[in-house]
Amino acid sequence: MAAVAENLPAAAEDQEPQCEAVPGLENQRRQIENGESGRDRPLRAGESWFLVEQHWYKQWEVYVQGGDQDSSTFPGCINNAKLFEDQVNWCLKKGLVEGEDYVLLPAAAWHYLVSWYGLEHGQPPIERKVVELRGFCKVEVYPVELLLVQHSDMGTRYTAEFSQTDSIDLVSCIAREQFLVSPQEETRLWVEKAQGSFERLCNTRVTLFDAALKSGQLIIMETRSKDGTWPSAQTHAVNRASKEDEDFQGQPGICGLTNLGNTCFMNSALQCLSNVPQLTEYFLKNRYLEELNFCNPLGMKGEIAEAYADLVKQAWSGRHRSIVPQVFKTKVGHFASQFLGYQQHDSQELLSFLLDGLHEDLNRVKKKEYVELCDAAGRPDQEVAQEAWQNHKRRNDSVIVDTFHGLFKSTLVCPDCGNVSVTFDPFCYLSVPLPVSHKRVMEVFFVSMDPRRKPEQHRLVVPKKGKISDLCVALAKHTGVSPERMMVADVFSHRFYKIYQLEESLSSILDRDDIFIYEVSGRSAICENSREDVVLPIYLRERTPARDYNNSYYGLMLFGHPLLVSVPRDRLSWDSLYHILLYRLSRYVTRPSSDDEDDGDEKADLEDKDSIPKPGHVARGSSQDPGPEQAGPSSRVAGGSRAPVDNSPGPSHWPQRARRKHLFTLQTVNSNGTSDRSNFNEDTHAQPYIAIDWEPEMKKRYYDEVEAEGYVKHDCVGYVLKKAPVRLQECIELFTTMETLEKENPWYCPSCKQHQLATKKLDLWKLPETLIIHLKRFSYTKFSREKLDTLVEFPIRDLDFSEFVIKPQNESAPELYKYDLIAVSNHYGGLRDGHYTTFACNKDSGQWHYFDDNSVSPVTENQIESKAAYVLFYQRQDVARRLQPQPSLSDPPAPPACGPPPNSEVMDLN
Repeated sequence: MAAVAENLPAAAEDQEPQCEAVPGLENQRRQIENGESGRDRPLRAGESWFLVEQHWYKQWEVYVQGGDQDSSTFPGCINNAKLFEDQVNWCLKKGLVEGEDYVLLPAAAWHYLVSWYGLEHGQPPIERKVVELRGFCKVEVYPVELLLVQHSDMGTRYTAEFSQTDSIDLVSCIAREQFLVSPQEETRLWVEKAQGSFERLCNTRVTLFDAALKSGQLIIMETRSKDGTWPSAQTHAVNRASKEDEDFQGQPGICGLTNLGNTCFMNSALQCLSNVPQLTEYFLKNRYLEELNFCNPLGMKGEIAEAYADLVKQAWSGRHRSIVPQVFKTKVGHFASQFLGYQQHDSQELLSFLLDGLHEDLNRVKKKEYVELCDAAGRPDQEVAQEAWQNHKRRNDSVIVDTFHGLFKSTLVCPDCGNVSVTFDPFCYLSVPLPVSHKRVMEVFFVSMDPRRKPEQHRLVVPKKGKISDLCVALAKHTGVSPERMMVADVFSHRFYKIYQLEESLSSILDRDDIFIYEVSGRSAICENSREDVVLPIYLRERTPARDYNNSYYGLMLFGHPLLVSVPRDRLSWDSLYHILLYRLSRYVTRPSSDDEDDGDEKADLEDKDSIPKPGHVARGSSQDPGPEQAGPSSRVAGGSRAPVDNSPGPSHWPQRARRKHLFTLQTVNSNGTSDRSNFNEDTHAQPYIAIDWEPEMKKRYYDEVEAEGYVKHDCVGYVLKKAPVRLQECIELFTTMETLEKENPWYCPSCKQHQLATKKLDLWKLPETLIIHLKRFSYTKFSREKLDTLVEFPIRDLDFSEFVIKPQNESAPELYKYDLIAVSNHYGGLRDGHYTTFACNKDSGQWHYFDDNSVSPVTENQIESKAAYVLFYQRQDVARRLQPQPSLSDPPAPPACGPPPNSEVMDLN
């Protein structure tokens, strides 16, 4: 406690002894030196001891030991003048040492001496308290002198003395009294450290000793501004904005949050939480200050709670159109590294972190005890649930638990021995699944063997867990081409990224992949007399001058769409292949006229006797290596995989010319489209990839790029897989449906003594005041990720949970199971990008608003329900009624909670 040099009332045992005759000298010595009142007794924390000047006390000792009351050694009145700096302020000298400058006497001994000898006129007694520090008691001779100053007036300083055992709270109280700060105003303290730096005194419940405060340190008291900000936290930009808007007065809570760069997810979560009435009132009325837990090893030293409180006070001051949550963002990134930087995140993930952080920062349990979780073991549910909730509250007790925590009943059944395990577990929000369609829409391009037909774009409906063969069957219904005459490939960067087998799963194909399905010759049994067709992957390449000093080197660059072409094995010669490919490209490649005939270009002439080499051989043509081409993995087409059923008109029907100028040359390449044959498989069944190499002039003259890129849309492209809307109650039913555990997450059965794929069922037992429902729109599997844009129909009012709560219900209080909507976090867009916004109902006006970062605008209730709804906040009806202010007889009727007030006209803050 604060001490200025004055007499403080002594304890009962320290009271001044009754006036009596002065005892003999020996009795005086015994009373002062020994016994319960003597200076040799042990110190006790909290009691008062007094300083006596060493010289006077030694003189008194000589006097009493001499035994002669008339001796000249009589010490006279107690005189402590040598212990003071001056005789005006009576300040104790610095550096006094016990045993050299003074002795210490307990209160009773001091009062005896004063009654026997008196105290020098005008001198104050030097009383000091006994303090206990780290288990040891000591007399605090020198109190801690602190210099108190206000942040708004750094020139006026006040000096006050405190004990090391006084709390920081007492320093704050003394400062508030000195500077006339009203109890309604919120303050905080700073201490000046070395080199002019300042540090917050966050925990006001610790002592000066624990806070390591020393005499002479400067303590600054800062008072929160009316707009909810702290003067020391305002940047220059904020100051300028505040001056421009210092006269602004709006509806409390109608305040936007600036997007700091992909922080819309954070803004959305904060706006939802800010519009939970009881939580916001808890912060606005400063009840959180008494419950800040600075010692919780699971918490954030109160910093998250304080940062959130600052945001709430600013948003609900009514003096801001929007605020910048930079400090809060920094705090979140400091304690949760996944939110560092400015990448897009999930609003529900941030909400989960924030609720947990606020809970631990405000946990009323300072030291968590060990609690053993017990199974039901056949006991009644009511008993087990009550025990589980009490155990939870023994370790977790905060405003977050009071507001958001409920209780599950979890039932696990072993499939082998039938052992049933029942536990009750707390929850903070419900993550409910959406009914998932078992169908999937895939877009593909169909490439016919008929060169006159352009590629067709198709939109196919296939099973989500289907195979490549299912994709071919679906396409066959549109084209009339047998699925056995189809090959499916993923085309990327003008090459085959992958050629699929019919038994592969469709889950390996992503929605963004470019899937081409090629018609090839039909399949037949392989026998001695049957002829085989070989399916050759064909790439298109163009020679381009490389950047060389003499321009003598030519590179090869891929272009256009690759092809899969069926070629009879008995026609595998370069000349035959040239004519087959010329025919397949005839829609966009013009054949040379008779004027273009070449009479002597032997280099481009391919003889019929030259057959296509086996893998590892080089085709006649350019011997140059291709230029810089991006590599990519690909499958190879094995020889003999297709049979020769190709009745389309081929090169054998064309009029043959002895010599004709060739438009392009052919060359075997690897799956990447390069001439590097180090990757070729020496297996005789592996077919080579063939590249069609064009000279730039020939390509420009004979190749029609516009026609080559052309395609047509099948009627099915306009088809949209209609998703019927689902009710929120269906999602909750799905959440409480029995399921079998997955292989990755088995349950250890204590009866079987092994892990089992048990059946699991979750039921709702106890519901919280504010229920958060997270719609699981994002689906992640090993091969695919998707967002479900199903419309979920959710009620604005009267969401009834009575049919889902299995705890015996109170029939006389139906409002305990009915909820009204108060906020919605929305997500627009897909998996890789998107935007978060919020619908929220203002607790004071009952008006709904749309929060889009720093933009806020009023909305009606029929605008709230949409496919973007992601996280729903519901408030129990009995809580809403409890929080409503009771109007006086003269007040007009209040608007309904979370509904549009009559004839409401709200300013559009856009």
